[in-house]
Amino acid sequence: MVKLTRKSEMMRIENKFYSQGYSVIAGVDEAGCGPLAGPVVACAVVLPRGYFNPFIYDSKKVSSQLRKELCEIISSVAIDIGIGLASNVEIDKFNIRRATKLAMLRALLDLEITPEVVLVDGNYFDVNLWMLNNRAKKIVVKNVIKGDRKSISIASASIIAKVLRDELMEYYDKIFPGYNFLKHKGYPTKEHLSAIKKLGLTEIHRRSYKPVREILKSPIQFDLFDEER
Repeated sequence: MVKLTRKSEMMRIENKFYSQGYSVIAGVDEAGCGPLAGPVVACAVVLPRGYFNPFIYDSKKVSSQLRKELCEIISSVAIDIGIGLASNVEIDKFNIRRATKLAMLRALLDLEITPEVVLVDGNYFDVNLWMLNNRAKKIVVKNVIKGDRKSISIASASIIAKVLRDELMEYYDKIFPGYNFLKHKGYPTKEHLSAIKKLGLTEIHRRSYKPVREILKSPIQFDLFDEER
């Protein structure tokens, strides 16, 4: 059943900042923290003031088909959209939390319009955003726990990030046959773990994640992209 949201609920945070005189608000969210393969994808969305769509909500609570439809709608109405990625190599190097911050920062830097307020899903984005506007004006950053269920700006970013990451994993499914990235999108399903054990790792797998590390400990496993082979 499709969840319909209320304007009073999904725009409460935005309206609070509008009432304080702010007019350009960017919502930021990510997709892909949990998978064993592929990048984490972040998106920043600036919606027109007052825009509301009752179908826009947490991407995890929206069907795949509706997500795609909403992604097209959001892309057509948004004032600005920024995209940022952090690769599996960066995830292994910095850890997933820091890599996610990096992807979110890249998404904000990808915006053509400098936001006055940045609403970020979660509670750990503490990056100094002076570089977005050359210190001309302080940007207000507000972390919102479960923000994709409380802010239409964050929910919009959540949907676009999820759709783009899914499409990227569908592309990888063609590059790395046998893993079925098309179905599980890199998440640690039984099928995915079985494929890793059978076929080894690809260059997009996250070697720092526990299920992958445990498989690597097995002497019979190999790396498809090990230069020493």
